[in-house]
Amino acid sequence: MGVSLGAGVALAQFRGGGGGTPDTARAPASEAPPAPEPTTPPPSPTRAAAQKPEPAPKPTVKPKPKPTATKKKPAAVPQSGKGTFTTASASGRITGASGTLRRYRVQIEEGVDLSARATAEEIEAILAHPRSWAAHGRGRFQLVDANADFVIRIATPDTADALCARQGLDTHGELNCETTEGVVVNLKRWILGSPTFAGPPEQYRHLIINHEVGHEIGIRQHLGCGGPGRPAPAMMQQIKGLDGCRSNAFPYDEDGVYITGPIVS
Repeated sequence: MGVSLGAGVALAQFRGGGGGTPDTARAPASEAPPAPEPTTPPPSPTRAAAQKPEPAPKPTVKPKPKPTATKKKPAAVPQSGKGTFTTASASGRITGASGTLRRYRVQIEEGVDLSARATAEEIEAILAHPRSWAAHGRGRFQLVDANADFVIRIATPDTADALCARQGLDTHGELNCETTEGVVVNLKRWILGSPTFAGPPEQYRHLIINHEVGHEIGIRQHLGCGGPGRPAPAMMQQIKGLDGCRSNAFPYDEDGVYITGPIVS
């Protein structure tokens, strides 16, 4: 059986002379010469695309816990005091352009943690507010430290009760009142405001002064709510209930209209 060699196989080399036995069989003479190797170079292996290094993971930032809001404790209000008063050493310009001039002084019960001068200046600003009495021709006011027409006193609840009782008024350690000498403001209301009033104590002080000075300028009656959802009149005893009105500290609205209601007492 003959062996057929495929194309491209190299001829075997003979060792020694012609008579020796070949190491390998000779290819038949009729076999085609090996095909030439292709001249086109084999494709070079494709270089893997360079990969961008992945960014290092950012450290996880834990959100800082929000500080817990702490409710401000209400200021401590002493129930009673010495019963004597310090007059604010302060005087101011006349507030208002028309009406009777009324001079007032401010007194703070001794031992109370209020600056007499700073409190007097706050009251002066309240009476000069554009929605208060003076801005609408209901009188002129001037802060003085002597020769006053009336006095505004801020007193502890027990002292306020005693001063109001001289006029036959029972203020229950809670209310303010008007006396023959002027206005008595319960320290509790000045510092804490009122549970029926929606605003802060600083705004409620406008109501205290506007209401009591309203009596000083001749408004003797108390008013009731003018209708559900309407602002309560400054001459309403709002601390006793709003009857459907919204709490309000000013005698006039933003358009200069007097806020009124039915007479109740």
